[in-house]
Amino acid sequence: MSLIDKVSRILREAAAEAILPRFRNLTTRDVEEKSPGELVTAADHHAERLIGEQLLLLDPSARIVGEEACTRTPALADALDQGTVWLIDPLDGTGNFVSGRGPFSVMLALLREGETVAAWMLDPLSNQLHVAELGSGAQINGVPVVGDGKPDTLRTGSISTRFLPPNVFEAIEPRLDRVPLIVPPLLCAGAEYPAIAAGDRDFAVFWRTLPWDHLPGALFLSEAGGRVARWDGSPYRAGQDGHGLLAARTPDHWRAAHTALFD
Repeated sequence: MSLIDKVSRILREAAAEAILPRFRNLTTRDVEEKSPGELVTAADHHAERLIGEQLLLLDPSARIVGEEACTRTPALADALDQGTVWLIDPLDGTGNFVSGRGPFSVMLALLREGETVAAWMLDPLSNQLHVAELGSGAQINGVPVVGDGKPDTLRTGSISTRFLPPNVFEAIEPRLDRVPLIVPPLLCAGAEYPAIAAGDRDFAVFWRTLPWDHLPGALFLSEAGGRVARWDGSPYRAGQDGHGLLAARTPDHWRAAHTALFD
């Protein structure tokens, strides 16, 4: 069994054991606020533990860096650009999960010396698994994703405003009429990136760029023919501080969205 298949099975088993049984079945003791406005649940903690334990069996020498562990011990997220690292987001879209709705996603990235070489995003509700390997393309449930690569006009995009500083939004807001349709963000990066790859939206704008939120989707979208980069056009990589990310369906859409919103 390939590494891709082994890890895919680990994520599906974690979703089946830790996440799906708690969906629309959370108690008040299962939910807490880890920072103002940000929730974490027993499902997050349970899934992260299950996934981490199984990944260590695959490669005991690799570092396991989970989002919830980093909340307790931020130094765990240091030096992501060194060595082999498994980066876990056990439940992306926790707010949706707590509200009893989708989308939410189990996300994982494999990093080697700071480069994302493989990524997984599992939607537990649909059982749809998005996988990418650096240089080998992207797949959905084993079926290759083929971007059309055709130049197209900018039609629709989303802007995640939750963490966007007011002054930054004030600079962007007058430009929004340059995009025919701005749609609400999905509040789950593990669903947002696949939606862009599928052409459901042409681009998405993010302010906060935590690695577990964006590295898996960035590799998937890039391997599907899209482009993900900082607002200034520089690459987005592990081990970097900073804010602002623009993800688009094709490089042409990236340039069009950048011109519309930032130039």
